[in-house]
Amino acid sequence: MQEAIGRLWWCVRGKAARMQGLVRLGWVALMVAWSASAVAQQPQPPEIAARAWLLYDATAAQVLAAKDADEPMEPASLTKLMTAYLVFDALKSGRLTLQQTLPVSERAWKMPGSRMFIEPRMQVPVEDLLKGMIVQSGNDATVALAEGVAGSVERFVELMNQQARALGLTRTTYKNPEGLTAPGHLTTARDLATLAARLMQDFPEYVGYYAIQRYRYPGTPAANDTNRNLLLFRDPTVDGLKTGHTAAAGYCLVATARRPVPGLGEGAAGQRRLISVVLGAASENARAAESQKLLNWGYTAFEAVRLSAPGEPVATAPVWKGRSSTVKLGRPGGVVVALPAGQAKGWRTELVRPDPLVAPLQAGQPLGTLRVLSPGGQTLAEVPLQVLETVEEAGLLGRWWGALRLWIR
Repeated sequence: MQEAIGRLWWCVRGKAARMQGLVRLGWVALMVAWSASAVAQQPQPPEIAARAWLLYDATAAQVLAAKDADEPMEPASLTKLMTAYLVFDALKSGRLTLQQTLPVSERAWKMPGSRMFIEPRMQVPVEDLLKGMIVQSGNDATVALAEGVAGSVERFVELMNQQARALGLTRTTYKNPEGLTAPGHLTTARDLATLAARLMQDFPEYVGYYAIQRYRYPGTPAANDTNRNLLLFRDPTVDGLKTGHTAAAGYCLVATARRPVPGLGEGAAGQRRLISVVLGAASENARAAESQKLLNWGYTAFEAVRLSAPGEPVATAPVWKGRSSTVKLGRPGGVVVALPAGQAKGWRTELVRPDPLVAPLQAGQPLGTLRVLSPGGQTLAEVPLQVLETVEEAGLLGRWWGALRLWIR
């Protein structure tokens, strides 16, 4: 009898163990399925044949996908994006004018590589030098502009590096204005995307130069008069930006497109801009094809959702010791987020900000992040916010009352 009971006990125990194992397997399978579902929520980018690349949604201020985006690499003529930034800044401040002529130095005339074929006998208008630098990627035009802005190439390079620090390009160092190979002349795909976005944001009146397909300065050879950005001839939504190539850097391209999106708004407000950075492709055609692949994927794999109109706040937050009790947070162009296609429903937002906020707060000051969460609580997007309207510091009595309230709090 005892033996029968024992056999029954071991049989029941074995079945229980098997059931427990099945339950464990079930939980494991459930967790794997959940993890796979979580991963599937983020669209998988296409294979890109390049050493490094990045796709940035400039409208939503989001990186959509990247590979080796922080790896320092030679930028070749993508360097000229920073050169153009400083020239545009000089134009905007009135230190230069488009009609102003600049001399062509011996140094500019003798520059190797791509040229617009200007000579020392010439006095060339700034606007033509810009076209020569952007469309023809002329190293001679680039040096002439650098000398015109700063007096010397060496001083101009100092300004380039200062501006890089100001824009937050932490892994970029310039050694020249044109991009020829030099020890320590390096940048990253992420820094290039940041620079390209700021270039278009800060100087929209000059962005049109990057869409010019052909240019030649009168009296110079007709060779090298075609923009090397092949996407300008293949995709009507592409309006820039810059190509680059050296033996060390490979074939590089920072491309940008602007396409209308239903529901975003009318005119420019209803258009979505993407920026692709492709570094170290195998050929001129390859860099264009891979850039086109990235841009098309970004527009189809992600949906643009507007959370606030241009100039309107997406959130408000309490402020202490200020003339106003609240501060408006958002982005000057409004807040748009890029969400994985098919998941633009059921989301919620969460404001992440410092606490407490104490005046003064300046318009344009970065402050806080807006997170867009899925129904399950996963982060779908993060948008950096800015102060939309300045909140000045309160008077003596207001500051005292604010300090008292903070102490009680």
